[in-house]
Amino acid sequence: MVDFDGNDEQVGKDVAMHIAAMKPVALSSDQVPADLIEKERSVAKLKAEESGKPADIAAKMVEGSVQKYLKEVSLFDQAFVKNDKQTVQQMLKAAATSVKSFTMFVVGEGIEKKQDDFAAEVAAQVAAAKQG
Repeated sequence: MVDFDGNDEQVGKDVAMHIAAMKPVALSSDQVPADLIEKERSVAKLKAEESGKPADIAAKMVEGSVQKYLKEVSLFDQAFVKNDKQTVQQMLKAAATSVKSFTMFVVGEGIEKKQDDFAAEVAAQVAAAKQG
């Protein structure tokens, strides 16, 4: 669901399609939750330490990795799915449209799935077959 200002319904549909495909977590990089950024930073830090590079270069690697992550998860910074030569923000500007917010619903999300133990089920059938 996309809350946008603009005259072109198609732009709204295109943004909704983009969100469904790319699954951004926030509108812009400054709205990405801090815990996600810290998680990405810690992973990048481990990779940088494993590379054996000097500390200053490793720090730059970590920041570069975090910036790349922010571009990947913020809607406005993502490459637009219908034209990867421009970002979503550039497409919106060209269409004189602005997005205020979005909410993504995933079918089946939050539904508890029954877990079956296939081996136990087969063993029960074999035991039942031996008795019958």
